Amino acid sequence: MKIAILGASGWIGSTIMSEALNRQHQVIAVSRDATNIKQTGVETRCLDLLATSGLNEAVAGADVVIAAVGGRAEGNHDMVANTARRLLTELPQAGIKRLLWVGGAGSLEVAPGVKLVTIPEFPAEYKDEALAQGQALEVFRQSDSPLNWLFVSPAAEIFPGERSGNYRLGGDQLQTDSEGKSKISVQDYAAALLDQAEKAEHHNTRIGIAY
Repeated sequence: MKIAILGASGWIGSTIMSEALNRQHQVIAVSRDATNIKQTGVETRCLDLLATSGLNEAVAGADVVIAAVGGRAEGNHDMVANTARRLLTELPQAGIKRLLWVGGAGSLEVAPGVKLVTIPEFPAEYKDEALAQGQALEVFRQSDSPLNWLFVSPAAEIFPGERSGNYRLGGDQLQTDSEGKSKISVQDYAAALLDQAEKAEHHNTRIGIAY
């Protein structure tokens, strides 16, 4: 499979890239500054998602696109929902049929109708980013695009760790372990996401990944 990864130079994007390469997939690593991508064995392409052109060329030839984008680095959280809208519109025009979106945990529910981002304990420094990802999720859900999309939320805590290959799939509810914690290593999140890229079991919905 040939996979284009938007945001391949970021923490989660680069981990997904490594997982894809370990599975012998072909990877198109897309970043605003492709010189930041040091991984060998990938095709690098430049794309500034704030620009109005270049997306078609950046993903040309891919079977599936994985988007790991966020506005924290640029201090522009509006770009998250705007990028979702752009991908829903432009990827079908580029001949791309499938998109996997690296989503956030903030829109997961801790109780019926109660989102994680709304509870007092939610870290203030991540709130804008969480709200932006929630807005992107609504963009996907309200779209009538022919694009086959999947919004993949990690657990509340995603951290650098090890790849065990173990994880649970969920839906809109926050998953917790026997100690009441919601967590996943970035390596196992990447493994779960690539499993979904390969199996294509879920369509036009949000899933959650946690231990």
